[in-house]
This record gives sequence, C-alpha cells and structure tokens, in this order.
Amino acid sequence: MTLANAVQDYARTLTLRSPDHYRVGPFTVRHNPDWELKYANYAIPDREAEPTADDVAALVDAFREHERLPRLEFLPAWAPAVEPALLAAGFTVENRAPLLACGHGDLRTPKPVDGLRITVPSTEAEFTDAARVQHQGFGGEGEPEPGMTDWLRAAATGDGVAALAVLDGAPAGAGGCSVAVDGLSELAGLAVAAPFRRRGVGAALSAWLTDRALGQGCRTVWLEPGGPDVERIYASIGYRRIGEKVNISLEPGGA
Repeated sequence: MTLANAVQDYARTLTLRSPDHYRVGPFTVRHNPDWELKYANYAIPDREAEPTADDVAALVDAFREHERLPRLEFLPAWAPAVEPALLAAGFTVENRAPLLACGHGDLRTPKPVDGLRITVPSTEAEFTDAARVQHQGFGGEGEPEPGMTDWLRAAATGDGVAALAVLDGAPAGAGGCSVAVDGLSELAGLAVAAPFRRRGVGAALSAWLTDRALGQGCRTVWLEPGGPDVERIYASIGYRRIGEKVNISLEPGGA
C-alpha cells in the first residue's frame, strides 16, 4: 500500500472509531454534533466504491438531517468512481489539496523564535485559549464551539498531542496531532493568531508537534496544508508531498 493510501485508510479507520460516525451506503461519515465547522464533518468513501445516484442522494439527505454541509474528503485514486458521481449530483470541488508527510530523519529544526513558549495545555483556560486561536484562525467569530475544545483535550490526554504556543504573554498559536493508528498520526488544526503571523511561530509549533508525535512512537506524521504559503512552511521543516486529495461539497441550493 502506498503511503498516500495508508493515510486515507488511517482517516477512514479513525472515523469508524469515532462515537458519532454513521454509515450511508458506501460512505462513512465523520460527524461532530458539537462542532459545526465543515472541516470537522465530512464523508469518506469505501475503497473502490462505485456509488449510485441513489447512494449519493441518500448521503446528501443524511448530511442535511444532521444539519451539516454535504461534504467529502478523499484521495481520488482511492475510489475513482466517486468524484464523477458527486459532480453529476451537483457537487463542486472546493480544492485539490496536497498531502504532506514527515518521518523519522526528515524533520528539520526551524529558526528559533525569541520568547516563544510551547506547552501541552492542561487547564480549562489554556484549552479555551488554544481553541479560540484555532477558531479565529479558521475564520470563525466569537467563541469556539465545545467540539474544538473537546478535540484538543482528547489529544492532550490520550495518545495524541496538543499544543499551545505563547508569545509576549498572549496565546500565539495552537494545534494538535491525532491518536496514532498503525504508526500514522495527523497534524491538524494548526493556527497562528493574527498578531503573531510571519514571525516563525507556525514553523516552530509544527516542528514541536511533529517531534513530539514521532517521539511517542509514530513513524510518520501527515497533514494537509491550507495553501502554497503554508506548504512552504511545512517543507522548510522536512515535510514532503505524497499525494493529493479532493475536498468536494454541495452548497445550499444544490441538487
């Protein structure tokens, strides 16, 4: 199995382990009841799935019953028949995102940031600070939803990793690595607060999380960068491209 397919299998396995997931035809849906963020709610097709129009319609109905945007994230090569079926049903490709990975021996130390302190959050205030940085970093307004704080807490207290970066006495960045499955872990939810961007916080925080996950027994940490500029930051600390996934959704008013 290629590393990219191993990553896809990892994402599907972790979704199947989540308590609120559900199945619709050849799809497994990651559902977060306390977290409406679209990136936290999506479906993954079974490998080599060949969904019918009725399967896709049932999936759309299920998302809408759960008051979520019908959305999928997957490697096109994992299930080549899925994307054409979704496009025929009115779905629109959000983007084609590279998958990056970093293993033992790949990680490089970034330039230090004077005064930056990175720790695992432990108090309720620290988890809230970390979740707020993530929430606002991904375009949210107001306070974060409970699901975001729950994810960080689960990562910090389980077999994953969570981190809060503090600079100049203020929360500067946050992120985490999910629980390892077969030696793989995902670095996700990494965000830097607006006043601290372009100061090296993102690279330092990414390297810290990756090093900690690898130190806990992972063989490879993978992630999906938010854009070319972010990809360059990850590449600077040793991440490399291993494949490409499609993010695709059906906007309100679609078929």
